[in-house]
Amino acid sequence: MRDIIGKSLLPLGIFLLWLVLNESLSWGQAALGAALALWLGWASTRLRPLQARPRRFYLLPGLFCRVLLDIIRSNWAVTQLIWRPHSNMSPGFMRIPLSMRDPHGLAMLVCILTYTPGTVVVEISDDNELTLHVLDLQNEEEWVALVKGRYERTLMEVFE
Repeated sequence: MRDIIGKSLLPLGIFLLWLVLNESLSWGQAALGAALALWLGWASTRLRPLQARPRRFYLLPGLFCRVLLDIIRSNWAVTQLIWRPHSNMSPGFMRIPLSMRDPHGLAMLVCILTYTPGTVVVEISDDNELTLHVLDLQNEEEWVALVKGRYERTLMEVFE
């Protein structure tokens, strides 16, 4: 049952998006939207051989709120750095060893860190180390604790 629901979410989303974008509920648009949704849903399964298996969805709203709050705080901090040209900004690269192995969780972690102003993920190496560029790198241990404790731990609980 869960597999049927999981496989029907993408076509349903495509169908609803088709109707919204066309601003029409006519039979022709509904039929064309349904045909496209079914075909694109089927075709996209060929592009993703590895399926995500998230387990604890109830943790995601809390993670979303934390990320949103961190983005707001980071926007403020970056604004302060830019508007105060005399401040001692120290950009730098750092490496963070990761315990997470799931590619979907890693992709979500990379998105979270890249969305946050002042940080950019450069790469994830073969030995599972994340290279991160930080606009104002004052304390490297603090960044490691932040990424591992605030994001990676929750994502591991969801995806592994």
